[in-house]
Amino acid sequence: MNVEGKREFAAPRAIVWKVLNDPASMAKTMPGVESFDVQDDKHWTANVKVPLGLGGLKMKIAMEKTEEQELEFAVMKMKGQGVGAMMNMQTKFQLSDEPGGTKMNWAAEVHIAGPVGSMGQRVLQPIVNQQVEGVLAALEQQVQAALADASAAG
Repeated sequence: MNVEGKREFAAPRAIVWKVLNDPASMAKTMPGVESFDVQDDKHWTANVKVPLGLGGLKMKIAMEKTEEQELEFAVMKMKGQGVGAMMNMQTKFQLSDEPGGTKMNWAAEVHIAGPVGSMGQRVLQPIVNQQVEGVLAALEQQVQAALADASAAG
């Protein structure tokens, strides 16, 4: 399953980059995070309860930043395992200056195996789309909070 899109932020690129590369900020954008551990600046682990309609799927997700060019782009790979599902995902984003802020082009390739994956793309796509919208809205909040902090400090 592939999802992609664009998002504009009313904030300088350096602020958006900072939020996207701060594990604590990113943990606040992920739905259902129960715990979040940082091994180093390229490896993070999260225990999450992924909302799936009526119930939730508990997963342990290992994240690794595999590529980056500061203030420009980054690529991250994630592997998740839980009862009834295994997930592999690669996500990437690219930042560019936009009048009044920053534009982010993003894309994710998601593979889900196991009984949950067998539900098929027709069932999973709306759930994934809903989760992505939630993450992007939370990301917007984190960017605005970082912008307010930067304004207060400077």
